Amino acid sequence: MLLTIRGLSKGFPGTKALDGVDFDLAAGEVHALLGENGAGKSTLIKCLTGAYRRDGGEITLDGQPISPGSTSEAQDLGIGTVYQEVNLLPNLTVAQNLTFGREPRRFGMVDGRAQRAEARRMLEGYGLDIDVGRDLGTYSVAVRQIVAIARAVALSGKVLILDEPTASLDAAETAMLFDVVRGLRDRGLGIVFVSHFLDQVFDLTDRLTVLRNGRKVATEVTAELDRLRLIEHMLGHELEAAERAEHALTDPQATTRPELLRFAGFGRPGHVAPFDLTVHEGEVIGLAGLLGSGRTETAELMFGAHAAQSGTARDARGDVPLATPREAIAAGFGFAPEDRKTDGIVADLSVRENIALALQARRGWARPIPRAEQARLAEEYIRRLDIRTSDADKAVGDLSGGNQQKVVLARWLAMNPRFLILDEPTRGIDVGAHAEILRLIHEITEGGMAILVISSELDELIAVAGRVIVLRDRAHVAQLIGAEITTDRIVQAIAASHGTDAPEGEAA
Repeated sequence: MLLTIRGLSKGFPGTKALDGVDFDLAAGEVHALLGENGAGKSTLIKCLTGAYRRDGGEITLDGQPISPGSTSEAQDLGIGTVYQEVNLLPNLTVAQNLTFGREPRRFGMVDGRAQRAEARRMLEGYGLDIDVGRDLGTYSVAVRQIVAIARAVALSGKVLILDEPTASLDAAETAMLFDVVRGLRDRGLGIVFVSHFLDQVFDLTDRLTVLRNGRKVATEVTAELDRLRLIEHMLGHELEAAERAEHALTDPQATTRPELLRFAGFGRPGHVAPFDLTVHEGEVIGLAGLLGSGRTETAELMFGAHAAQSGTARDARGDVPLATPREAIAAGFGFAPEDRKTDGIVADLSVRENIALALQARRGWARPIPRAEQARLAEEYIRRLDIRTSDADKAVGDLSGGNQQKVVLARWLAMNPRFLILDEPTRGIDVGAHAEILRLIHEITEGGMAILVISSELDELIAVAGRVIVLRDRAHVAQLIGAEITTDRIVQAIAASHGTDAPEGEAA
């Protein structure tokens, strides 16, 4: 084996990111590294490339133990990485980027002619006929990816890690990139391919390894593995005939409740394909799909974080403008994002100030909410949601993850939205807080509020949703209602390849 990892471990305060992971990479192989958010993919790559110091385990390259302490040390050993966001300099020329840090010189000055000749030599065999004297930023993302690959191979030349390289590429650009990757494989490089596009994994890779919750689940020969089994590896669900939990909101009659919103042909190229979706008062709709399937993109489109480029959103009064979050909030929409620490809480502000934020945004900053009213709201929701804090003026960044999530929920409940979007509302919180938030989802729909829940946990969707929309490859492909919502049906809809029948419904 070209690269061997044995028993790799890495921990952070409160979590074990990698727990005894094994991984092998052969020369002349494209090996996919797969897993949902939090599986450990990024941590493994960072340990391998010297961005993190591992806590335990052994890494060998060409049979020799290695322990890179930085990315430059990893490059010197032969390990290069290309990320989705190309880490080159768009304001420099292609030639300058390719030779950066090792420019050819003449009489102490950079020799531009030799630099351009060296760049053209480096690009030989990549199928690019471009002007290396032009700024890199003037070229497409696909060309920039290939330039980044050429630089990484020139600097390293043994192991190439491609981390979500096709996320921003169209089909033609992806095909061009894959031709380059296959050529590098034929030259004997070992290539680690990280992607959430399963069609691409089956098209390009020789073997694949699946991580889940910091542990290796399986290593398989790609051609010998069917798609359904791969989904089971990634989600941790064996297909079983099991009875689903019943509750009031899973009644198929939920879709006969008064209509609240109707999205028709709503979409944006590169984010999510146009979809139709009707939302009824007091119902919970779940969004299911693998990482990168378009779940969060759907939520961001509905909330105006990205403006839709097709379709309409309407309610009983007519069109609902959703071009910006400000318009969505004015229309009575709320959105608790997946990454609460980056996009949800304002860590240095108090619990009181965080809870008042959405209501203040809807009222406008020219009409500040009096401190006494803020305090009343905070105390109400601290009590109602059982937020564990010593007082309302404590910095929200000092609370536990579960309590921070409750503060984000309280912020939107204080605004009394008619439609609330919850993206991974229970991720990274303890069991008690998890159960409490699911209880709250049931409780707050009783007043007619509709909720859209995005979750990687299928059991969670089964427990709370009366309808589940399944997404794949950034498109809504199936709808399940009531008793149809089972682990089996969701996984089958996620795994169905193009042209395969999926459960029918409004979203299909």
